[in-house]
Amino acid sequence: MHRHLVKSALAVGAALACLAACGTQGGERTSEARGTKAAVPAPREKKPVQGLPGMPPVLDPEDVYAADRPNKLSPVVKDFPSRVYVPNTESDTVSVIDPKTYEIIETIPVGRQPQHVVPSWDLKTLWVNNNRGHTLTPIDPKTGKAGKEVEVHDPYNLYFTPHGKYAVVMASLDRELVFRDPHTMEPKKTVPVSCYGVNHADFSLDGRYFIVSCEFSGELLKVDTEKMKVVGQQRLPFEGAMPQDVKVSPDGKKFYIADMMAHGMWVLDGDKFTEPTLMPTGKGCHGLYVSRDSREMYVSNRGEGTISVFDFTQGKLTKKWQLPDGGSPDMGGVSADGKVLWLSGRYDAEVYAIDTRTGTQLARIPVGSGPHGLAVYPQPGRYSLGHTGIFR
Repeated sequence: MHRHLVKSALAVGAALACLAACGTQGGERTSEARGTKAAVPAPREKKPVQGLPGMPPVLDPEDVYAADRPNKLSPVVKDFPSRVYVPNTESDTVSVIDPKTYEIIETIPVGRQPQHVVPSWDLKTLWVNNNRGHTLTPIDPKTGKAGKEVEVHDPYNLYFTPHGKYAVVMASLDRELVFRDPHTMEPKKTVPVSCYGVNHADFSLDGRYFIVSCEFSGELLKVDTEKMKVVGQQRLPFEGAMPQDVKVSPDGKKFYIADMMAHGMWVLDGDKFTEPTLMPTGKGCHGLYVSRDSREMYVSNRGEGTISVFDFTQGKLTKKWQLPDGGSPDMGGVSADGKVLWLSGRYDAEVYAIDTRTGTQLARIPVGSGPHGLAVYPQPGRYSLGHTGIFR
């Protein structure tokens, strides 16, 4: 009996111990779960960027395009009608397209050989670069009306410094970077360059320098924004290189330079300005356009009628879209809502509207001869750095 009681007591004790242990284990798991939840690190504080003096503050040090989210329009442009402005280099006109109907609603006569339609830094004006006419035609994007032409020599392309203090004219054949008043276009400083064919550019995350492509000599320049001085120059490691569009990565660590003869993008460390590496994309790689979520970049391959899609996080190409019936996709931009990529068909007198989710061609619109740097406007962003729309 005594032994039986002892055995029973031991059994009960063991059972209680087991229950206690089980309870403790469950308690530990709960505690661990709670502890783990509590231990999730707080969002890492992002170190603020010491930008170019006078430049609007960088919203996100890890995403230079943070202000370009879908339909995040500045109060300056929110009432502007949505339009696509297409400069026709051989017709000396700008075709104005209604993106809702895919129809041309107006044709604006401009100067000789319009190359790009460029949004001003303050977002209030669109400047048409009449390259061989040696003028800029201002268009009021609120009314769609053109103003009086301004005399500017050899305006192949046009950019604006991040602090809005200067316009920078890419005088391609003059071999000059001309810093001008952003409103009157009066010259402030002319910077001669030894490369040939300055045409496209983009600015660093902090705005303190910009990278320029030299199309006809296959070179790159690094320019100090504040000093308005060339601080670096290098020749691309490819015989016959013809660099075109330039875009900085969202985190500002790399620059991508399209090259229509190397058939791909050069990947450059802008800070170090060391020799870049080539990433093949397709024949005639030409234009570079960042998606509204900053995750992808659309790359137009003019020589084969395709658009490559580059993933910034993966650092590689993930898709390639083929235009039905071919084409010559060149320069353009992304719609305000991010759903449509607009590109000019340089050698086919047409414009393409492409669904950014599927790569499907939505429209193919006949325009004037030699359509080039079209601008989709308005677009999200606080200010414009120029070209067909580089917004911050």
